[in-house]
Amino acid sequence: MSKETLEYVVAKAKELIAAPSCSAEAKEAARAWIAAVGTDKQAEETKKFIAEMEEDIIPIDGLIAFAESDAGAKVFGGAEKAKGVAEHGREIKAAGAKYCDCPACAAVEAILSKKEELLG
Repeated sequence: MSKETLEYVVAKAKELIAAPSCSAEAKEAARAWIAAVGTDKQAEETKKFIAEMEEDIIPIDGLIAFAESDAGAKVFGGAEKAKGVAEHGREIKAAGAKYCDCPACAAVEAILSKKEELLG
C-alpha cells in the first residue's frame, strides 16, 4: 500500500472515530487498526476493520426504510425529522448514492474504496 493511501485511510479512520453516528464497535475497530499500523498485527487488524465497516455501512434503501419506521422517528427526533431524512435518502439515491451519507457512513465508504490496496 502506498504511503498516500495509508495516510488517507488513517485520516478517514479518525473521521470515523469522531463521527457521532459511528457505532462503538466501528470506533474500536478503527482505533485497533490505527494502533496496529506498522506492526505485525496490521494485516490481521485490517481484515477485522474492513469486516466491521462492511457490516456497519448503511445501504441507501436501508436508510430510507429505517427513517420511515417508528424506530427511525425515535432516532431522528420525531416523525417530521425522520420524514426529512427519508426524503434526503431518496434524493441522494436518485443522484446515484449507494449508501447513507452521514459522517460515519461517508468515512466508511471512503475507506472501503481503498479496500483492495488495504488488503494487498
